[in-house]
Amino acid sequence: MTTTAMKFAAAHALVLLATGVFSSAVSAQQVFRIVGPDGKVTFSDQPPPASSNARVTAAASDSGRGVATASLPFELRKVAGQYPVTLYTGNDCSPCGSARSMLSARGIPFTEKTVTTNEDSQALKRLSGETALPFVTIGSQQLKGFSDAEWTQFLDAAGYPKSSVLPPSYRQAAATPLVTVNTAPAAPQPGVARAAAAPAPAPVTPAATPDNPAGIRF
Repeated sequence: MTTTAMKFAAAHALVLLATGVFSSAVSAQQVFRIVGPDGKVTFSDQPPPASSNARVTAAASDSGRGVATASLPFELRKVAGQYPVTLYTGNDCSPCGSARSMLSARGIPFTEKTVTTNEDSQALKRLSGETALPFVTIGSQQLKGFSDAEWTQFLDAAGYPKSSVLPPSYRQAAATPLVTVNTAPAAPQPGVARAAAAPAPAPVTPAATPDNPAGIRF
């Protein structure tokens, strides 16, 4: 690829990134897991109305940063704040490992979300339109499947350094599930009586004797 073509490709990628930020700033940013009164589970990018009596038990968001940016160099912190990177991975996924290694080797601070349960898959489909992995977002730009050349193009266009500038003290945050279900404590089942407390022992009254007719105990 010629230098001119490379510059054009990078500029085109930057336009796509900017377009994604301004035209879909909210889309694919947050998914609510909603449990209706009938127990049916649905996913939506909008919280349920209060009148629906539905319960939001978890929310998945690719804007929820697992990245500690305070210790990053100023320029990298600025880029990571404007175009945060979130990587979605699964078990036994070789391309996911390649994607993770590529981001780590380049020194890209990123959040990793794991997709291992059916609920994770549903949430991922709501975010990306499909369940293929790996999946990455750079700002609001979505990239499906791992391609070193394509990912490099968009990371370059976003302004990420071409080689790592992470401080030695930086530690990548641990991966977390895409959907975290908040389980409420089980309510007591109706009709099940609680175990009665043992009655307190009755006080022992001293027996009356000829020398102590009143039964007084000292």
